Amino acid sequence: MRIAVLGGTGSFGIALATRLVAAGFDVVVGSRDAERAAAAAAPIGASGMENADACEAADLVILATKADAALQTVRELRSAIGTTPVLSVAAELTFTPQGVLPTTEATSIAQRIQDELDAPVVAGLHSLAASNLGGADAPDEDALVCGDDEEAKRMVLAVAAEVTNGRAIDAGPLASARALEGLTAVIVNVNKRYRAHAGIRVTGVS
Repeated sequence: MRIAVLGGTGSFGIALATRLVAAGFDVVVGSRDAERAAAAAAPIGASGMENADACEAADLVILATKADAALQTVRELRSAIGTTPVLSVAAELTFTPQGVLPTTEATSIAQRIQDELDAPVVAGLHSLAASNLGGADAPDEDALVCGDDEEAKRMVLAVAAEVTNGRAIDAGPLASARALEGLTAVIVNVNKRYRAHAGIRVTGVS
């Protein structure tokens, strides 16, 4: 499977791309700048392309851009993405003196991305930190995934299962993405409070 990681030159994108390469996937790092993408991709054994070319070559597109750039990115790439399934890992966060807050929007950013595309959108991996993904070993935690298109969700669950030593867990329809995105704020607050690299384990699921 060829996977395009858009925003693959950022900290989360390159950590995820590194883990995907280690799991045996054919990975393309996407960026607005093809040379920058190639420079980031070479050390991890991936290829690098401009975003549109990366999308057109992929079986799965992972949108790993910063949340504030996600919607504009998919608007620009709607034609290149076509009907290729998209995994949204973004979460809109507000940093305040009291802590990190989740979005106040009525819908998740994943749902708003879905509204822009013809492709099925799946949301997931929000509880996985870049520092954990980029470590020597896959993180010992579960990955939560949600979406409305069952075939696209199965694809993402299979990919998610390869980047963690925990389980890939189906968390329901795309409407659940708002909760998963909010979970990012919870994890960041826990990590800041306890100076940790916390993840999630779901109990009672076999």
